[in-house]
Parts: sequence; C-alpha cells; structure tokens
Amino acid sequence: YAANAMLATRISFMNELALLAEKMGADIEQVRLGIGSDPRIGTHFLYAGCGYGGSCFPKDVKALIKTASDEGQELKVLKAVEAANDHQKHVLIEKVTRRFGENLAGKHFAVWGLAFKPNTDDMREATSRVVLAELFQRGATVTAYDPVAMPEAQRIFGEESRLTYAENPMGALDNADALLIVTEWKEFRSPDFDKIKATLKSPVVLDGRNLYEPGLVQQFGLDYEGIGRGLKG
Repeated sequence: YAANAMLATRISFMNELALLAEKMGADIEQVRLGIGSDPRIGTHFLYAGCGYGGSCFPKDVKALIKTASDEGQELKVLKAVEAANDHQKHVLIEKVTRRFGENLAGKHFAVWGLAFKPNTDDMREATSRVVLAELFQRGATVTAYDPVAMPEAQRIFGEESRLTYAENPMGALDNADALLIVTEWKEFRSPDFDKIKATLKSPVVLDGRNLYEPGLVQQFGLDYEGIGRGLKG
C-alpha cells in the first residue's frame, strides 16, 4: 500500500505542477527533465497527464487512508493526492468547455483511448469514463477508438446512443469538432498530422497524455494543447 501510495503521490504532484505550469506559461516537460535528473528523485512516475486509474493506485490509496483512519490517524497528504487525482480527470473537459462552451449539444468529439493505461483493456477508475460521462451530460456525442478496450466500454456503457466506436484511430475523427487523447497507446504516437487536420471539423487536439511536442504539432496547422505544456519555456 505504501509503495503504490508513494507512486500515486508522485503522479498527483506532477499533475498539480502541470496546472501551475499552464498558468505561468512554463513547460512541465522541462520541469520533469530537470527534477528527474536529480538522483534523489529519479525519472519514474513523473509524467503529467489527465489522472491515474486502474485497480491498484486508487484502491491502495483509499485502503491506506482507511487503515490510518481506523487507527485514529488522518493521512492528510494522501487525501490531497486522491482529491488532486479526482480533479485531474476533469481537466480535459475543462479544456473542452473553455473552447466550445458549457453546453456541448450538437458537438461531436473523437476520443483516442479508453483503458486506464496502455496494453490492457482494464477501464476500472479510467479517466475515459469521467470524460465520456461529462461529454454526454453536456449534450455531446463521441466516437471512440481503443486497440483492445472497446468491448469493455460496450459492456460498461451498454446501448449508449451517444457513443459509437471506430475501427481505427483515423476513423474516429470523422465529423469531430476536436480530438481528445486519453490513453497513451504506442500506435497514437506517430499519427498523420496532415490527415488529422484535414479530417477534423476544427483543427483542435487536446492531448491528455502529452504524446507530442507542441511546436511540432502546431507546424501542421493544428491547435494543440497538452497538460502543462506552456510556451514561454
């Protein structure tokens, strides 16, 4: 429990720094490289994103908080870690609503990635579940693609009429007002940016996993926004 709670703490810390970086125009990737070069810190679990999920980190953080509570001890840091992660799962939606408004009726979005992490179909505590639910609540429709987790999504969301599935990543972009990247699958790392721009109704890419260098994507005429990827350096 302590090991997983420590790793979750590193992730939430970096996510909060990423939100600060956005406010200041700094680049969280430069911060990550800087602090990761300190051997006392290292490079693992320092990547900012749109929140952790799965069966281990959320469960073990909650379990350790509960164990401490049973012993009359409050783990204030871990409660903050949990709260920060809950908030981080809404960051992509905040970016969407800043661009398209709170009412998303008539808007259609492409979502790349449904699993909580690559190389699994596990959607337990996945950020995608929060993103999809909030898009639906605001009236939007979604076409999603995930290499292996779409059957699990169909089980979870059932006959949700506002959700359709694509056979490949590019197929999800048809008639979409923006692309939201939620899971860092390897096959998403080197897309055809020209085709993305040509297919999207508006050239907006909101990257919840910082897969790309902002300057590179912007050279293709795409309006790209990651997590904490400021422009001032």
